[in-house]
Amino acid sequence: MNSRTSRKEGVFIIIRLQVFFLIFFAALALPCFAGVELPESGPLSLEEATRDLFLQHPGKSGAFVLEKGEDALLTRAWLTERAARSIDVQYFIWSTDNIGILAAENLLRAAERGTRVRVIVDDFLVDAPDETMVALAAHPNIEIRIYNPRNSVGISTPERVLGLISNFRSFNQRMHDKTFIVDGLVAITGGRNMADEYFDYDHQYNFRDRDILLLGPVVADMEKSFETFWQSDLAVSVESLLAREKKRLRKERVAEIYQELYIYALDPENYEPAVRQALADLSGRMAQYAEQLVWDDIVFVCDLPGKNLSSGFSGSGRSTEMLVDAVSKAEKSITIQSPYLVIPSGGIEFFAKLVKKGVDVRINTNSLASTDNLQAFSGYSKQRRKIIRAGIKVYEFRPEPAIQKDLINRYERLKQHVPTFAIHAKTMVIDSELVFIGTFNLDPRSANLNTEIGVLIRNRELARKVEEYIERDMLPENSWDAAADTPDSRAPLWKRVQVSLLKTLPIQSLL
Repeated sequence: MNSRTSRKEGVFIIIRLQVFFLIFFAALALPCFAGVELPESGPLSLEEATRDLFLQHPGKSGAFVLEKGEDALLTRAWLTERAARSIDVQYFIWSTDNIGILAAENLLRAAERGTRVRVIVDDFLVDAPDETMVALAAHPNIEIRIYNPRNSVGISTPERVLGLISNFRSFNQRMHDKTFIVDGLVAITGGRNMADEYFDYDHQYNFRDRDILLLGPVVADMEKSFETFWQSDLAVSVESLLAREKKRLRKERVAEIYQELYIYALDPENYEPAVRQALADLSGRMAQYAEQLVWDDIVFVCDLPGKNLSSGFSGSGRSTEMLVDAVSKAEKSITIQSPYLVIPSGGIEFFAKLVKKGVDVRINTNSLASTDNLQAFSGYSKQRRKIIRAGIKVYEFRPEPAIQKDLINRYERLKQHVPTFAIHAKTMVIDSELVFIGTFNLDPRSANLNTEIGVLIRNRELARKVEEYIERDMLPENSWDAAADTPDSRAPLWKRVQVSLLKTLPIQSLL
């Protein structure tokens, strides 16, 4: 239960996927929303807490950007506590670190108070105990489905090898969506997976990531997408995949597993005082979110299960087509933040034409020193000179950027042994008025292979705010200018050697 999840994503050889659901400390009575004080009888439901907001902004969707990891975590906690009908969750990576184990325990609490919980997770390299998954799915209010189960859950080694050989593309096609939807009213999407490092709680390596909180009609579009995946033949129930394990698992053992989770959650060592304090201070923070919500028309971006019908690694999908269309209409500027920068075939020439038209193209990505994905970096390393010659400005994130002090609430506790900080946000701003926040990386895998999700919002106030966040990350104290500096020389020798070897492999289409 305490093994660490890999932080790499995007390439089939670099990710460990473990399945657990984040419903954090649901038994706590958290404070108010939009300045409405909690009655003594308990927390308001989401419907009660959001009713006035919807009346004030009919037909519009609300959006608030979650820049800090701890804020993103606590917002999920607040939403979970108020779930009255349903929680639908779709994620690519689910870790069994401290947060994940506490989440599994609170999954039971949410289900036991009558909330319907549905979870879809991608199959690749799942190593969560089979009996734990079966035990959680045994609850009458919990359903768990595995997307594209070709490698891990219920798959024998001979079946895995045969699948890899017989249909290499399908084996590699993964669900990269990240959605958290509560009562069909409020949702979160963005770059964050479910593990300590996505919420600034890892002591060695944390991600600079970005989520967006959404309310209103756009949430209905997200629900439709979730339902499409839920009904897809690619999403298979844990019970059918682990039928033998289900048959062997006795009620007594299910009760023991539940009890183990309860005991773990009750241990003070597993529930940090800093988290308790943050939860206690949540009232003012949630009221601020409500006041700062931007209300506008929001376009939902998503792919269909399976991504596209190509037999190889080319093709595209709905998310790719929508984003390419948006970029092609840029007139002044394009500002991108992506952890991986492996521009798909024809993409550099596409950007070069925009540069010649006078469009200022800037990209903030990881340096070799900060990246956790050497395979993806090897692909970028091959392209870097060509990208810069095309007039694209690239800024590579430092492993210990100055901005870390502002983004990690617990920085003072960590500053004696500062963790590496790396970009994981997937964001784009066009002409300082159109913003995309979601799961889409600037690489061939997101463009052609993995399903992706996100939102496009044409709102100058929100777009400029997000662009300022990225511009701040590009400052010299936070990033190196790839054209003027030599960022690779700052990385450890072992990283430089591995990247040199990886550059010789024909894996560009898988990155």
